Amino acid sequence: MSDESAIQELPENWKPKVLLIGAVLGAAVGLGAAYLLVQRTEREGGGFDMTAREGVKLGVLIFGLLRSVSQLGGKE
Repeated sequence: MSDESAIQELPENWKPKVLLIGAVLGAAVGLGAAYLLVQRTEREGGGFDMTAREGVKLGVLIFGLLRSVSQLGGKE
C-alpha cells in the first residue's frame, strides 16, 4: 500500500478531531506548567521573577518541541 492510498482512506472528519485533541492536550500541559511555576514560587517565597535568560531558554525548548511534533509522520 502506498502512502497516497493510506492518506485517501482517512475519514473526512479527522482534522477537527486532531485539532480538538491537540487543544485539550495543550491546555492540560499549560495548566500543569503553570501549576508547577506557582508551586515553585510559593516554595521559594516572594514574588514571581523569571529572568530574561530563563525566558529565552523556555522559548527555545518550546520551539524545539513544536518542531519535533511537526516532523512526526513525515517522510524520511
